[in-house]
Amino acid sequence: MIDLSAATLPERPPARTRDCNKGDFGAVAVLGGAPGMSGAVLLAGRAALFCGAGRVYAGMLDDRVACDPVAPELMIRPAEALAGALADLPRPCALVVGPGLGISAAARRCLEAALASDHTLVLDADALNLLAADADLTARLRERPGAALITPHPGEAGRLLGHASADIQADRAGAARALAGLTGAVVVLKGAGTLVLGGDGELRRNTTGNPGMAAAGMGDVLAGIIGALLAQGMTADAAAALGVWLHGAAADAAVTAGLGPLGLTASDVIVAVRRLLNAPDAER
Repeated sequence: MIDLSAATLPERPPARTRDCNKGDFGAVAVLGGAPGMSGAVLLAGRAALFCGAGRVYAGMLDDRVACDPVAPELMIRPAEALAGALADLPRPCALVVGPGLGISAAARRCLEAALASDHTLVLDADALNLLAADADLTARLRERPGAALITPHPGEAGRLLGHASADIQADRAGAARALAGLTGAVVVLKGAGTLVLGGDGELRRNTTGNPGMAAAGMGDVLAGIIGALLAQGMTADAAAALGVWLHGAAADAAVTAGLGPLGLTASDVIVAVRRLLNAPDAER
């Protein structure tokens, strides 16, 4: 097992040239945001924006949300309309499916559309719960040719594997390997010492992060970070490893700045991760 640190990260996004434009940095589309959970999509979308994605689409099942006043750059669309137009999105495109998605029939249709697309997928939260409840959906994930990542916490991992979360925690490495076998995806098993199991079969354990991250919305932010790295051309293995490390390192930086651990928010981490990505290597 490799410990993830600044010295062992597989790669980082390249420096930007003076003549670049937003089309050079791909797109992220987030599908979720059932009524009462629209904040999850906004957090994932903001994280993708702050991590450099060229365009970010926010697909909301809650049609009351028309604009994000904090990040008006987010292009908010009805989730099912966005899911029906995935083939028309700019490429490369990463789909983040699950933040605040719920498990309704409409949620399932969004997931089915994502699984049928050839975009790289980041499946989180309720997308994983829908997979756990339907072996056919899991088979579609395993058999699709495009790259995919799953980002379960121990409870979601347990539902996918049919075990209690305590069993997952008792053998996290074994659980990560079982999840990879079940889904065919790169696995990010969240928790203290998040594990990343890439397609190369190498298991990596994160060394960043702190107890302040036990707060709402942190997983949505991680999914958005990974989506942004994928959109900018990183491989699924590299985006997972760098995204997990950045997520924890940004939370550590926020705590150092006095924003936690008590009361640390997912929004604090979004701002901190942008600073970290733009810092010279010697300061990371």
